[in-house]
Amino acid sequence: MKTKVLRLQTISNYLPAVLVLIVTFILWEFFVVIFSIPNFILPPPSGIISELIGTKVDWISHIIVTLYETLLGFSMAFILGVTTAYLIVHYKVLANIIYPYILAAQIVPKVAVAPLLFIWLGFGELPKILLAFLLAFFPIVIDTVVGLRSTDPDLLDMARLLKAKRTQIFWHINLPSALPSIFGGTKVGMTLAIIGAIIGEFVGANKGLGFMIILAQQHFTTTIIFASILLLIILGILLYLVIEFIEAIVTPWYRKLKRLA
Repeated sequence: MKTKVLRLQTISNYLPAVLVLIVTFILWEFFVVIFSIPNFILPPPSGIISELIGTKVDWISHIIVTLYETLLGFSMAFILGVTTAYLIVHYKVLANIIYPYILAAQIVPKVAVAPLLFIWLGFGELPKILLAFLLAFFPIVIDTVVGLRSTDPDLLDMARLLKAKRTQIFWHINLPSALPSIFGGTKVGMTLAIIGAIIGEFVGANKGLGFMIILAQQHFTTTIIFASILLLIILGILLYLVIEFIEAIVTPWYRKLKRLA
């Protein structure tokens, strides 16, 4: 009974967004038809969907390439980001050394860095993976640092009185209390990793959804541009939901607190 209620609540939460999307697509379709707007300026939603279904473009292979670059860059950002955050929190000398460089790396526009990476590393997949890593790294580090520093000081004092080791304090107190912040940074990092991969494909690629956008732009094939953007949105939403699903499994107590709030 409870699971049915939860499912109904979930559906009711997302129903307004779905209805707004449907209405937007209907208005968009009518707008294009009524004002006779050419496809190369603004294609209707029906034209975009038919482009995805009926085109000779191998969309699956392009999605796989972009997904591979995104996931690899994000995985590197997650592992190094959490490790760096741990070092920043527990070693103040390292924090003073690392923080300025992390901030500088975030401030530098990645569009400016992309050509350099291709000059240094060639036109393979590595520059795209590194761009995905660079964009995802910063929010994961910052949110993890915030989470680790927000541990209840009373719990830490109690653990020290009980003569708990640093590793025990980290695994049993610091990490559980930091998990909501870590997942927050992870969600932002995942969406930015997709952007990083696409920036890399804009600069130099022969596969991927970013490559399809640039190729379609050169030929004024606007339907393919919109189709690529639609696939990117769907891909980003799915990856975001995967992280939310993992968060619900790892931190069920936090999900209950959010419901109560």
